[in-house]
Amino acid sequence: MDEQWRSVLARNAVNPPKRQVDFIACEVVLSLCASLLVDFHKYGGTSSHKAEFPVQHLARLFERRPSSFLAKMTNLDNSRPNGGRYDVEVAARLLSDTELLQDVYLRILRAARRQGIDREQLPDFLDLEDGRALWLVGQEELSESEIEKSLEGVLEKRAREQGDVPLELTQRLLTATVRIGQHRFAQGVLANHQHRCVFCGLSGIIAGERRPRMLTASHIKPWRDSTGKERLDNRNGFTACPTHDVAFDTGLITVDSDLNVKYSPGIERDMTIEAPLRAALGKPPLADKLILPDVAVRPDVVYLDWHRTQIFVAS
Repeated sequence: MDEQWRSVLARNAVNPPKRQVDFIACEVVLSLCASLLVDFHKYGGTSSHKAEFPVQHLARLFERRPSSFLAKMTNLDNSRPNGGRYDVEVAARLLSDTELLQDVYLRILRAARRQGIDREQLPDFLDLEDGRALWLVGQEELSESEIEKSLEGVLEKRAREQGDVPLELTQRLLTATVRIGQHRFAQGVLANHQHRCVFCGLSGIIAGERRPRMLTASHIKPWRDSTGKERLDNRNGFTACPTHDVAFDTGLITVDSDLNVKYSPGIERDMTIEAPLRAALGKPPLADKLILPDVAVRPDVVYLDWHRTQIFVAS
């Protein structure tokens, strides 16, 4: 690992149209790790300079163009025909075992620090160096059976395109890719709502530490019922504490087009005699209207209407 970093530090900047050096192992793994944060499918060759953190940091450190890292992420995602079996094998192995991915990521960072590469040059973009564990958020909304169902057509198409990649390997990678997409969606929803429940305002940051299980970021229109585009749309998501997430998902409460929180019939009556229910779903702690930061993107009314007509217990 140290030898890899010494070779990186010895590189000269490569200007087009010169051929760039091959990716070394630590670059491949860091590209994969960056894909946990970056929706690289949003960028093309002319927009790669706009790719968010940590793409630009990695490009500067490794003396590459940002587009090179985005292309490598696409190879690892197996969504690029003839992207390379080695990339697919690496991605499938690491993304299906987050403990292994964390271990390899930390070993790469420790080796970089030994070579004098500090956090400004190579940020700890997964926030693991201080002892936190790698946690894929939003996974409670997914089930293996629903993932498998969603991949039926895609798996056949990929198998035809990537004839040299074993079907089992392709399936593992596609399953992992779905989970990573859900993770990126949930991270975006949490950031949009500044890590607070939109129903009661509970913060997921307690005693100075982020507590990932205190909040859930899930879809307004459920993942199983959404299209691929809708599954990644932050306007189709709410940040909620577990109690209010379940109340919304099961139709006990809903949100109208003006963002007012509404009860299912019978809830208010039951709260007059059930103190625990009143403590959970009364107002307070529920707000009359969604609690959204001033800078937050509002939920799309299309998703709110879907929930109100398909999930909300109206009678």
